[in-house]
This record gives sequence, structure tokens and C-alpha cells, in this order.
Amino acid sequence: MKNLMHKLTAFGAEILKTLKLIARNKMGFVGFLALLLLIFMSYVGPLIVEPEMRANVKQIYKPPSWEHPLGTDFQGRENWIMLVHGGAEVITVAFLAGLLTTIIAVVVGAASAFFGDWVDDSIMTVTDTWLALPRGILLIVTAYFVSLEDVWTLALFLAVFGWPSLARQVRSQFLSLKKREYIEAAQLLNLGAPHIIFREMLPNMMSYILLALIESMIGAIYSQTYLVFLGLVPFGNNWGVLFSLAYAKNAIYNPNAMASLLVPMGGIVALQLSLIMFSRSLEEVFNPRLRVGV
Repeated sequence: MKNLMHKLTAFGAEILKTLKLIARNKMGFVGFLALLLLIFMSYVGPLIVEPEMRANVKQIYKPPSWEHPLGTDFQGRENWIMLVHGGAEVITVAFLAGLLTTIIAVVVGAASAFFGDWVDDSIMTVTDTWLALPRGILLIVTAYFVSLEDVWTLALFLAVFGWPSLARQVRSQFLSLKKREYIEAAQLLNLGAPHIIFREMLPNMMSYILLALIESMIGAIYSQTYLVFLGLVPFGNNWGVLFSLAYAKNAIYNPNAMASLLVPMGGIVALQLSLIMFSRSLEEVFNPRLRVGV
């Protein structure tokens, strides 16, 4: 029991220390709070706020007012309720796609830099070839033939198209670390590639990898919204779908309907902005030199 209490106390102290480090950068802390708010709204909000399942023809395209804080959509449903219920899929796909993209890029970039010679040449040839292809066009054409029916399939699909540029960046970072004295010492001691990569090199790249994760998440948000807008993702009630439906119903030509476009767009922009702002605090958290004094 005492051992458990000691572990819980140590965990709580570490969490508090991390929060203090995040709070060092005011913009990063604001982004962190905004991200928590969006996550809470998107995953807890739907448990509290019931969805509107029926159309209300008398309330179609009402502008924002006290009665309708964010206006109504083409079916007379409250935009703020749609905002609450439309964020979970966007965040889930963005995180999964960003995570898978980062994992693929780190594995490819690390292997290319560490083993060098023909392995490096072969991997970089494939990477450069993949980078040279017109990603946007290829993304659209491939989406016509791939069934994107769930978030995991969509996330994997986006990761397959998103890893090459990040892999080159990771390779450059690993090449720089490879020349450090402690890495050369580990190689002389013959500690093995898995130990050197995962125990010596990756811990020193955590801040960079997390920044790459956030960058990949932002790219995934753009890509999934793009595919939803083109009608290539046949599922969900997310912000991208809401924007696409409002546009398809000619909301752009109706001044009273502009909220139907701006509300889901605002959710997407707020998510991206919170991620960008939060990334400013990651260096504070994962740089050992900056953790001193907290």
C-alpha cells in the first residue's frame, strides 16, 4: 500500500512539474488549454448534449441570435450542437494519422541514417521517388479505389502518403546524432542497433519527434477535410462533412447561412491553431537543460 501511494505521489509530482514547464511559455499554455477544451467538448460534450436528429423546416438558415447562438443549418439544426458532435472524428483521425506517419517516418529515417551504405541509398531512392509524385492528385485518384469506411483505414491511408518528407528530416537528425561521441562509444562497445537507436538516439530526439507528430496531425486535418469536401470519405458527421454539406446547399450565397460554413471551419482552425501554439511548450518539457529549476 505504501509503495502504491509513493508511486502515485511521484506520478502526481511529475504531472505538476510538466504543467509548470508547459506554463513557462504563455502561448504554449494557452494552446494546451484550448486543445484540452476542444478534446473535452468533442468527446465529453456528446455525452451531455443530445444530437438533433430531426429537421426543423421553420428554423432553416437562421443567423446567430440569442435564440440560436451560432445559427442553424440547412435542416434547421443548431450549429453549436453540430459543432459539439462533429469534432471527435476529426481529432481521432488527425491523431492516428499523425502517429502512424511519425512512426513510419522515424523507422525509415532512422534505419536509413544508422545503417548507411546501400541501405541508405535504397531507402532514399524510394523516398525521393515517392516525394516526386503529385501527392494531391495521387491522393484523390487512390481514394476512388480504396474504401475509406472507418477512421483507422483513413488514418493509415493518410499516413502512407504523408511519411516521405518527414522521413528525410528524421534522417538528417539521426545523421547529426550519429556523429556524437556517446553514439560512437556505443558502437565501439557493440551494443547493437536496437539499443543504440531506441535507448541512446530516440530519447534525445523526443521534442523533435513530438513536433513532427503535431505537424503530421495538422497535415492530416487538411487532408481529411480535403477528401471529405470532395466526397471521397463516405462516413461521419464531422466538421469537414458539415462544411461540405453547407457548401453543397449553397450556403455561400446566403448571408444568413454563413454561420453554417464558418462554424465547422472555425472548429478546424481552432484545432490547428491550438496544436501549433501547444508545440511551443514541448521544447520546455522534453529538453533536459530547460527542466532545471522546476
